[in-house]
Amino acid sequence: MSLKLLIQKCSNNDTKAQAELYQLFSGKLFSVCLKYCKNYAEAEDNLQDSFVTIFSKISQYKNIGSFEGWLKRITINTALQRYRNQGVFEIIDDSNIEDVEVTIEEDDISLEFLLHIIQELPDRYRLVFNLYVLDGYSHKEIADLLKITTGTSKSNLARARKILKDKIEDYKIRLNTHSL
Repeated sequence: MSLKLLIQKCSNNDTKAQAELYQLFSGKLFSVCLKYCKNYAEAEDNLQDSFVTIFSKISQYKNIGSFEGWLKRITINTALQRYRNQGVFEIIDDSNIEDVEVTIEEDDISLEFLLHIIQELPDRYRLVFNLYVLDGYSHKEIADLLKITTGTSKSNLARARKILKDKIEDYKIRLNTHSL
């Protein structure tokens, strides 16, 4: 079945088509959820909430642009809405915060470890980090999405990078200590 026909059937509340769409995209969207959520269980909840929204709004998709991109935006917005409702973002005017670069030698650090330390970041830092670094949003776009200032977005990114850099350095020290 073509994607266009599948979308049309989903917009008519065809449960078999909805199950097929879920099968097609749930894996990719779950990985998006894992980036924005604190843990596996929260990511599962976010995925389910995202598909509820997707199925309720699928008739609004007009076959313009990437359908997968449309799904991803809904999934990210679902996660962000949860945090906006919890009030996790404090507005900061911290124009003198130092930006930190994080360099990773690929052989030293596993993807699982990186995902784990990103998930451990405080919500406001994790969300900004993921939006900026992993999904390529600008600070202005992040500010609009999260209802914060661009300065707060920049500050939260710098703090996230600093925390990640410290955790990676600690991990490398522990790794080197054990190998001696």
